[in-house]
Amino acid sequence: MDALRKMLDKVLLTFCVFLFMLMTVVGTYQICTRYFFNSPSTISEELITYSFTWLSILSAAIVFGERGHLCMAFVYNQFKGKKRVFLDMISEVLVIATAVLLLIYGGYVMAAENMNQLTASLGVNMGLMYAVLPISGVLITVYGVLNLVKMVQMLSDPNIDQYGVNTEEE
Repeated sequence: MDALRKMLDKVLLTFCVFLFMLMTVVGTYQICTRYFFNSPSTISEELITYSFTWLSILSAAIVFGERGHLCMAFVYNQFKGKKRVFLDMISEVLVIATAVLLLIYGGYVMAAENMNQLTASLGVNMGLMYAVLPISGVLITVYGVLNLVKMVQMLSDPNIDQYGVNTEEE
């Protein structure tokens, strides 16, 4: 399980770094063509927009994989030990359900409905642009299952009562 998580992390982080570098290079090109040659590039603007969209949504998958998403700490910090593990498990199940329903199913429908539409400047299929939604949904679901497996393993840990005790230091 840890090998799968490490591989997913490495692939996602590498792709996100690539997208960020691409956005930096293309953005620099766009600035140069606009200010030095007085000829703005619409292709570069569209490429940056879609790259940013993919970067944001795939980065969200990384955050969910690390369980770095937001929570209501004033409620969450009231639970310790097994109760907190069960609360984390409920949270993870809700994240998985949301990913499956909204991102995988909804994203697939959105991508499928836009397969015949082309982007204005790049001429790329819009369905490919929306494909990041189901891809991210699958990644969030896989991370969620990996997190659930880890939580189930925590339930048999003899030090389960210490889970969540040092939240102020984290």
